[in-house]
Amino acid sequence: MRLPARRRSRVLLAGALVVLVAVASTGTWLLVRDSSEAADRSTATVTTQTVRETVTADGALAARTTSDEAFAVSGTVTRVAVVEGDKVAKGDVLAAVDDEGLVAQRTAAKSSLDAAESQLDEDQDNGASDVQVAADKTAVVSAQATYDDARQAVEDATLRASIAGTVTSVGIERGDTVGSTASPDATGDDAATTATISILATGRYDVVATVAADDVDRLKKGLQVEIAVTGVTETVYGTVSEVGLVAQANDSGAAVFPVTIEVTGRRKDLFAGVSATATIVVKQRDGVLTVPSGALTTEDGTTYATVVDGDEETKVEVEIGEAYGMDTEVLAGLEEGDTVLLPTLRLTDGGDGPQDGELTFPGGDMPQFGTNGGGPGGPTVVEKP
Repeated sequence: MRLPARRRSRVLLAGALVVLVAVASTGTWLLVRDSSEAADRSTATVTTQTVRETVTADGALAARTTSDEAFAVSGTVTRVAVVEGDKVAKGDVLAAVDDEGLVAQRTAAKSSLDAAESQLDEDQDNGASDVQVAADKTAVVSAQATYDDARQAVEDATLRASIAGTVTSVGIERGDTVGSTASPDATGDDAATTATISILATGRYDVVATVAADDVDRLKKGLQVEIAVTGVTETVYGTVSEVGLVAQANDSGAAVFPVTIEVTGRRKDLFAGVSATATIVVKQRDGVLTVPSGALTTEDGTTYATVVDGDEETKVEVEIGEAYGMDTEVLAGLEEGDTVLLPTLRLTDGGDGPQDGELTFPGGDMPQFGTNGGGPGGPTVVEKP
């Protein structure tokens, strides 16, 4: 009994949609018009390629080096030489404290050192006992240490940048008291500040990211990384420098592990805080023989491909390995350069009448879906009134 035309259209079109989904899931298919014999077959070539296994990690750029500069001596700030955003070189002056008292201490320490050295010289010239000379030498050593400390304190009264970079924060201002001499309970003008001037080194960056718990065991220091940075068109490269051992929870509550990636070289086009996605290469193999996954069919647990040689088509058994994207590794059964048949959906125009179509698969016995919703069968014909 033939279905009414409109109902038949709905049923057969639904069957066609299932077929298209099934074919698309195999990885490769082609829709062609039956306008020439060349359009009847779609083929691909078995090739060798480099394949990789990767782990993806999302994170953000961070300056590899930062420094919080603080005074090593006590005093009142008399000068602040930088503001947030300033570029500084290593050794540039950042700020200074009143050094009058420190200079006086240095002068006194120098006098004590001179006196100790004079006493040693005098006792040695006068033939003093060995015990006395030893005591004099000890006094000289002590005086020298005191003088060295006093001289360093004067130098420390001027705060200098220990690295080159950009000033990101300035936590002091003129008139502040810094250091350890102020009372911890002091307030107002008598309170000492421990605030610092922060510098972020530019040019060298890390990516601070996280990976899923299932992937962390695959990572190790030294793995190569390709990094996609927001706003940067070219690929940025780096290496894994650290893999964290302590899990933390992400926004969804899942366990993730921290990973630090060292960006290769100096970069002027990168900025701290910008988001980045890292592709970590955990395994790479060269010269892997592959075939498009869509060229393969499976029957009773055995995998086949259809090899095309001119007008001849030969169904061959294929031993396969890992799947890599849309391709599958070939372990046996095919050779580099072989031409294999891909599934093809052919549509033929019937003039002003119905359009007939036929879906063909390499190997011939790919499961088909008929218009009655059944299982494996012959090629499915798609009819539209």
